[in-house]
Amino acid sequence: MLAKMVYAATRAFPKDERFGLTSQARRAAFSAPANIVEGSAKRGALEFRRFLDIALGSLSEVGYILRFSWEIGLLEDQMYGDLRNAHGRARAMTWKLYVAVGKRSTPRG
Repeated sequence: MLAKMVYAATRAFPKDERFGLTSQARRAAFSAPANIVEGSAKRGALEFRRFLDIALGSLSEVGYILRFSWEIGLLEDQMYGDLRNAHGRARAMTWKLYVAVGKRSTPRG
């Protein structure tokens, strides 16, 4: 959902941002779920957790790009609020998955 929202919001960005903020926001927003999907297909919890870590990094990048875009006036308050809420949900769910997978990968003894 976040990636779709970012794609929709960045359609309104100026054309001169097409290779700047627009592409960076879209790349990072798409990268997060793509890394989760790719990691889930890997063998073992440690490898999956590594991909979740990358996804969390991409989500952090998205959060910064959205805030920066809002601060310079490319995003209206309402749109920024909606994106921020979706971003927060995506981060929370990804973090919970990261923690849960970490528990599976920890040796018990």
